Amino acid sequence: MNFEVLTTTSGLLYLLMLTVLEIVLGIDNIIFISIITDKLHVKNQKYARRIGLSLALIIRLFLLTIAAWMMSLTKSLFTVGGMEFFSGHALVLFAGGIFLVYKSGQEMLEHMKGHPQKAKAGKDNLKAVIFQIVMVDIVFSFDSIITAIGLTAGIKKELHADPMIIIYLSVIIAMVIMLIFAKQVSDFINSRPSIKMIALAFLVAIGVILIFESIEIPLNKNYIYFAMGFSIIIEFMNIKMRKNHRNHNPNH
Repeated sequence: MNFEVLTTTSGLLYLLMLTVLEIVLGIDNIIFISIITDKLHVKNQKYARRIGLSLALIIRLFLLTIAAWMMSLTKSLFTVGGMEFFSGHALVLFAGGIFLVYKSGQEMLEHMKGHPQKAKAGKDNLKAVIFQIVMVDIVFSFDSIITAIGLTAGIKKELHADPMIIIYLSVIIAMVIMLIFAKQVSDFINSRPSIKMIALAFLVAIGVILIFESIEIPLNKNYIYFAMGFSIIIEFMNIKMRKNHRNHNPNH
């Protein structure tokens, strides 16, 4: 592996760009982990978050070691009447999209009914939560790694160097940052029911995007991120408005 690429300005810029990309792509993962671990007893939540994100890192690093095989997964698996259908990558995205839509939709319905599942301390529940985190990790890892490999393809042409060291470092740095801030994100989402509903709606939208991408109908995730950001800003304004209303009208 060539470390000399990290001594160049272009190499460092690619590293910064990919690290930011990995963090952005990892937001979906953090939101899901934050919501799913809320069902656990408080003493198990931190453990589950660490295990979940650590497994995400291990999965990403493993997939990087088989990057060439991963890129081959973009080739169609079936051909019917001259038309090509589904690749290995598409099947992973489709399954992941279905899982996200189902799980996030189920969570939304529970909260709308007013009786979400209470936190449990049992080992079986902890194992179930970690298993669900691993499943989502695999989906987001596939998407993240293939995107990263595609973006760094220009490094070989521009710097005549292997981009893998940059991808490895960006994944590790991004995951460490997410591990550091996972608790803050989790506490922020789970302590605000309206923000939690927005986050769940965001996950449903991401699931739908994954399903559409798997059948080669591309949708721009940027619109989803913008809509979520805008919704959160509006909700912050509502929270501030309600707080000011209570302060000025203590009897109401």
